[in-house]
Amino acid sequence: MTAFPRPHREDVLISAAGLLGGVLLWALGLHTQGGRGLPGPWVLVPLVAISLTELVRRSAPLTALLVATLALVADQFTLGSVATIAMFTDIVYAAVLYGSPSAARRIPWGTVLLTVVLTVAALSRLRSPEGLLLGVIAAAIGIAPAFTGVLVRDHRDAAEAARLRAEQTALLAEMDRTQAVTAERARMARELHDMVANHLSAIAIHSTAALSLDDARTTKDALAVIRENSVAGLAEMRRLIGLLRDVGEDRDPVPAPTLRALDSLVEQARTNGSSSGLTFALEDRRGGDAPLPAPVEMAAYRIVQESLTNALKHGPRGLVTVSLDRSRRALRVEVVSPYGDRPGPRAPGSGAGLVGMRERVALLNGEFEAGPVTADDAAGTKIWRVRAELPVEERGGAS
Repeated sequence: MTAFPRPHREDVLISAAGLLGGVLLWALGLHTQGGRGLPGPWVLVPLVAISLTELVRRSAPLTALLVATLALVADQFTLGSVATIAMFTDIVYAAVLYGSPSAARRIPWGTVLLTVVLTVAALSRLRSPEGLLLGVIAAAIGIAPAFTGVLVRDHRDAAEAARLRAEQTALLAEMDRTQAVTAERARMARELHDMVANHLSAIAIHSTAALSLDDARTTKDALAVIRENSVAGLAEMRRLIGLLRDVGEDRDPVPAPTLRALDSLVEQARTNGSSSGLTFALEDRRGGDAPLPAPVEMAAYRIVQESLTNALKHGPRGLVTVSLDRSRRALRVEVVSPYGDRPGPRAPGSGAGLVGMRERVALLNGEFEAGPVTADDAAGTKIWRVRAELPVEERGGAS
């Protein structure tokens, strides 16, 4: 069983005010029909009926309009009441405002058609300009409230659409902010890992060697390397913290590392890996100093740095080769290191370095691969190869 909808508070007030006003007009003897209609309290019947429709003007607007129309017609056979007519105009307005979209489109033009028909019929019957008066009255109680409802509904729909657009804009802004924060956190994680992991790995390897070997000279050399890497690591940490802080305009930005510093990077790796039996070689076949986009140069440097760090952590004795080559469209970076288990101390790894390298290459729409492969030699030696291809802009002087 469907429950009767609870009327809105304002609708109850409108219904009560209309009913009391109509009763008061009847008690004062004020009517609209003179003495042509049914005498006595018959005028109260359509008044009560139309006042009840006010209770459902929001919840059932079309039903209210149908009942109100019948009540208005019935009112024409009584002495008539201004209150009934006034409440009918409110029902027409509510039917357009609260009804379905299709009803809101049809009702106004229906009132126009009905007004035209009544005007033509009145002119045909009375055969005088006085018939136009009925048309004016019909327009006042039908057309005017209907098109007023259209205007109010359009403004309400426009306000709702603006509110939804504002909510969508706020949601998109929040999504953009979240994505920006996530991307910045990922970038900071890559920078922190690439800047510090190399030094911490060397510290871990040499400290383990110093603890495991009871030799004064080896311990002294290991402590020297540990000190060097700890100082360098602290410097890198200070540089990163300086980038994260608001240092103001009086501080010059710290330059990002470039490929010109690869010699120093390889030399540092050579020092750190001497106790592990690792040797390092740099083969730069780029041919000239053609400029590279800053993001490409930064990514290439970090890939080499992380690859050397991984070789120090996990590589057995052997040669680590860093190769650089450039074509017209891309910079190719390749780092080849020995693969397999090695005796002696080794630093733990979490795999974050490979993830960071892959992310750097993906941001530049490049290609990346890393893993064990078979070397091109007769023995079929297993090696670990990191290869990255970073797209560069075509320049007139590139080769």
